[in-house]
Amino acid sequence: MSVKGLVTYRSAAASKVTTLPERKTYPAILRKKLKKYKLYAGDFVDGEIVGDQFVIEKIEERKNLLTRPSVANVDNVIIVMAIKNPDFDSYLLDNFLAVYEYKEITPVIVFNKIDLLEDTKELKKWMDLYSSIGYEVSAVSAIEETGIEKIKSYVQGHICILAGPSGVGKSTILSRLLGIPIKTGAVSEKLGRGRHTTTAVTLYPFGHDSFIADTPGFSKVEATYFIEPRQVHRYFREFNRYTCKFPDCTHTNEPGCAVKEAVKNGDIACERFKNYLKIMHFYWEELDTICKSNEE
Repeated sequence: MSVKGLVTYRSAAASKVTTLPERKTYPAILRKKLKKYKLYAGDFVDGEIVGDQFVIEKIEERKNLLTRPSVANVDNVIIVMAIKNPDFDSYLLDNFLAVYEYKEITPVIVFNKIDLLEDTKELKKWMDLYSSIGYEVSAVSAIEETGIEKIKSYVQGHICILAGPSGVGKSTILSRLLGIPIKTGAVSEKLGRGRHTTTAVTLYPFGHDSFIADTPGFSKVEATYFIEPRQVHRYFREFNRYTCKFPDCTHTNEPGCAVKEAVKNGDIACERFKNYLKIMHFYWEELDTICKSNEE
């Protein structure tokens, strides 16, 4: 009898499948006919239980596949950042957002370590900015277990991953969500363009119909590694509210650019546009003057 399952553990040497909806986990192997196919955590599979193993007969078509780590069929990504320790890096966040928008995965922004802040002015500034663009944004303290309930709502009913730079507390958040100890820093892989070291990936069951995974600490993400440079602007949500003179406008050096006009008018945040131009390796001489004027 065919059994449906989800690959919840994958390493170079081993795999595990959790049956659905029973939620029993078995060591897994591929049928010989599937040996040429790659298997990833998050893959939905069909197979049969033979002894104490899940024998995979079929890998379902994936709706998406992330790398670093490799996880398939992701619904939501919780991007964890901090204002302090480590200092907030809006350029890193904007690269994250563009990549996940491109992958058609819903990104949620969570600012952790709010217990370290004596002044919340900067936190409010960034939360207001990203909320105005249309992102779901939360502030939490994983150490003090403040705001964790809100994060649970992002995970419920989904395959979800935690992403963000090293040191922001992803493992602590995961531990609070699951109610089990997760070794802090257990995944220490650094992402550099073109570099990748294979690591084991575990999807942890959460609630009745949800799974969540941690990711390595990303010290660097380049949107143009994943997205054609001329297409990056499509994944800055607020840019899509404007119609430029030319339909293929990249909002860099073209005349009649409505996005640049929106920046001049203060309708698009200077910080976001600066990060976009940095991704595009383009310099707009007027920008600093415009941003200074908008602040006054």
